[in-house]
Amino acid sequence: MEKIGIIGGGNLGMMMAEAAHRMGMQIIVMDPQPDCPCSQFAEEQIVGDFTDIKKMEELCLKSDVVTYAFENVPYNSIKELGLQYNIPQGEMPLFLSQHRLREKISATRAGAVCGEYIPVNNTYELIEGVRLIDYPCVLKTCSTNENKGYVFLEGADQFPEASRIVEKSHCILEKFVPFDTEISIVVTRSIFGDISTFPIAQNLNRGSHLLMSIVPAAITDEVRHKAELMAKTMMRNLGFVGTLTIEMFVVGDDVLFNEMAPHPHNSGNYTIEGCKISQFEQHIRAITGLPLEDTSLVQPAISVSFFGQHINGVKELEKQSLPNVFVHDYLKTEIVEDSKMGHVTFLNYSKGEVDQIVAQYWALL
Repeated sequence: MEKIGIIGGGNLGMMMAEAAHRMGMQIIVMDPQPDCPCSQFAEEQIVGDFTDIKKMEELCLKSDVVTYAFENVPYNSIKELGLQYNIPQGEMPLFLSQHRLREKISATRAGAVCGEYIPVNNTYELIEGVRLIDYPCVLKTCSTNENKGYVFLEGADQFPEASRIVEKSHCILEKFVPFDTEISIVVTRSIFGDISTFPIAQNLNRGSHLLMSIVPAAITDEVRHKAELMAKTMMRNLGFVGTLTIEMFVVGDDVLFNEMAPHPHNSGNYTIEGCKISQFEQHIRAITGLPLEDTSLVQPAISVSFFGQHINGVKELEKQSLPNVFVHDYLKTEIVEDSKMGHVTFLNYSKGEVDQIVAQYWALL
């Protein structure tokens, strides 16, 4: 029986473990939190910080294949351990996605179309960058690990705050994109080079939180073709193995790359019930050498996140046993307001119907 080692025991790791279990595999998870959500479906948990390479090597020694379920795993550790152990994804997806400038440059070289951007590393370069790109624009730290590294500049009023950030960190200045909608696409590549994409999701956000993913997305066939082509071209040219989730902006009939995540993504959670195969099982198949399967949509799907303050309402919804409504509890030990606690997937419901149910059971939207 194949043993899968998962670095990261949160909700994505948990759903990955569920899928692997259904495939008859065993799970060992590494996470600093004892009794993390993924541990509920694992034969063993190694409790250790993600910077502890000795604990990570213990996971590798005990596993036939190792994968990661989030993007902030130290890429140097994966690079070193990948020389001795089976980590098919490798360190490069982490190396690129953890640094916004590297991410943009690599995406462009791999075939993506990006909005205007320029690297800025001090106040003088910020002044020059704003002169070239013009307002409105967005300043972001290059490192995705830095908190509060984001300023939306509508004009000179926001410049002092942006200047403080750029004097402390390497940054990227991006022209603001007045997009029509945000979409994401999950693309999978096997160790043999086979590539599959899942149906495109249309995403609704609140701040940094993903609230709702709607599939099929309300986009034209031309936009759908461009997005799928960009995803497949990027995956082929980057040569990644496993799962890559790409977020894009739709502007008219154009599709612009926004960012990527080197793992299954919350915007693909609808695939568990909505597609012939879930993003999690497809990921496991890709890294273990099993053939990729048909990703076709079975029924229209809408996935809605719920947070700590909505637990009681979602429990009431679950009691109603509505047809084609699937509640996923992430089994977190602590309920925290504004912390994602799970999601609910609705099959064959319109957005209006879902909005009504959400308004009744948790005031999320």
